[in-house]
Amino acid sequence: MEKEKHLLELCNVSVGFPQKGKKMNPVTRGVSFYVREGEALGIVGESGSGKSVSMLACVGLLGGGGRVLEGNIRFLNGEDYIILNTMTQKELEAVRGDDIAMIFQEPMTSLNPVMTIGRQVEEMLLLHGDCPKEERKKRVLAMLSEVGLPDPQEIYGKYPHQLSGGMRQRAMIAMAMILRPKLLIADEPTTALDVTIQAKILELLKKFQKEYGTTIILISHDLGVIRSVCSRAVVMCGGKVVEQGDVGTLFEQPQMDYTKRLLAAALGKGSVLKKEPAVCRGEAIVCVRDYSVFYEEKLDGKKRKREVVKKVSFDLCAGETVGVVGESGCGKSTLAKALAGLNPLTSGSADISCENPQMVFQDPYGSLNPAKTIGWLMTEPLRLHHVGTKEEQRAAVCEMLEKVGLGREYYGRCPKTLSGGQRQRVAIAMAIMLKRPFLLLDEPVSALDVTVQEQILILLVKLQKEFGLTYLFISHDMNVIHRICDRVFVMYQGEIVESGDVDEVFRNPVHPYTKKLLGARL
Repeated sequence: MEKEKHLLELCNVSVGFPQKGKKMNPVTRGVSFYVREGEALGIVGESGSGKSVSMLACVGLLGGGGRVLEGNIRFLNGEDYIILNTMTQKELEAVRGDDIAMIFQEPMTSLNPVMTIGRQVEEMLLLHGDCPKEERKKRVLAMLSEVGLPDPQEIYGKYPHQLSGGMRQRAMIAMAMILRPKLLIADEPTTALDVTIQAKILELLKKFQKEYGTTIILISHDLGVIRSVCSRAVVMCGGKVVEQGDVGTLFEQPQMDYTKRLLAAALGKGSVLKKEPAVCRGEAIVCVRDYSVFYEEKLDGKKRKREVVKKVSFDLCAGETVGVVGESGCGKSTLAKALAGLNPLTSGSADISCENPQMVFQDPYGSLNPAKTIGWLMTEPLRLHHVGTKEEQRAAVCEMLEKVGLGREYYGRCPKTLSGGQRQRVAIAMAIMLKRPFLLLDEPVSALDVTVQEQILILLVKLQKEFGLTYLFISHDMNVIHRICDRVFVMYQGEIVESGDVDEVFRNPVHPYTKKLLGARL
């Protein structure tokens, strides 16, 4: 019986990177799995497990001196296999785009900021063919329309910064699919997107698989995403494959302890989070009435104010956690930034019982100064408010490092040497250095894998009890909101359209938009 041929096979592949003064350091070891033609394969695992590195090795985009140390990556080209890891960069350039395409987690860093969307998609046709100019533009506009971008003609001439996150991701998919590749590798394509946009992107991937027979490898730490798209999955841990198989069997009857822990973290099973009944735990420390937030923009050369948050009113009680949910662009982050004093264009009133409420952002790597040490960064709030002597400041920072689970040894380290979860712990520590009772948390765990998410959520609950903190918690992850929040506000087009006890809202949503949000939850 003839052996089944797979589109892509990794056979005992180990990938390494050079270390200063040392030999190559392996980051993956003996990785073996395959994907069949027309199949959707998921790869799951924690940050640093080797998911992305394994796929970058397939297309020759490791960078940093990384290379395949042993094993082979085989790709089916007609009737025969080609060995991708033995090909030159020039040979790989012919494969990339035509046969294999890859889309990444953050399109803003993948798209060229000084080139229009149309030119960037069109560049794929220029590099891989001799299509006439008029035909190229026609094909690009058709592709932009196919990925669901509104008014393709307008999008064609826009730059990446002029598009929303979901629109930029669609543009990346258009670039990847314009040449109809056999294999599409999607590396965390929906992580930073809200649930409704996330669902649309996943439907788009499934559409290409069904209509064009595109083979998909989907990398994600969101097990709901994997389950909704993929028929098989590979579980990676510590640079190795620990389990693989049919998605239904793997998720319902996992064999390995690591897979069981991963699933438990995703579902919140075994969590030490203990959410108390959603009651007002103290006096109102935030009173917001008819509060509007504006952005200043130019129209026909004249400045005007555009209302983004529209006359919202609410109270936050001491010691509670209130979630804010809604699609991208609904005004969640704009509201939080205004309450933190980062946007002065407001009307109405926002009475907050403490000065300088602190904010924790989604991406700590972008909000932490990469040139400064952790100690310097955490001392900065104390310096700015003239709190204590240098010795007292250092002692306070070391104590806070212990409280967020890092330890004093991190004082002299820089952000780039920390993992995503560790950087977020530093960001949280900075926010509570002044011991202000009100914290604004803007997507604090959305960029983290499920096990690290769990650790950060546990930390937030612990710190809330210890310091008597009140949280305004913004997230597009409805499961996270349900687990950690007492109450929830649903925002739509700048307005709060529904609010109440989180269990009641999730169980019996009233507003059609809330029902849509909950229906899109994976």
